[in-house]
Amino acid sequence: MKVKEIKDMATKMGINPGKMKKADLIRTIQVTEGNTPCFQTSNGNCDQNECSWRVDCLAAN
Repeated sequence: MKVKEIKDMATKMGINPGKMKKADLIRTIQVTEGNTPCFQTSNGNCDQNECSWRVDCLAAN
């Protein structure tokens, strides 16, 4: 997902994306959704199979 799309999503959720980096913004969205803020912290060992960010997360590792 592109940063613009993520920023739009964040804004709709009431998050001010400001100049947040992509990973920080996604982690903020994860917290807002009630999930663990784990984006790009798993080193490729992710057990969150239903996560909306899984493909982007694992591709970055």
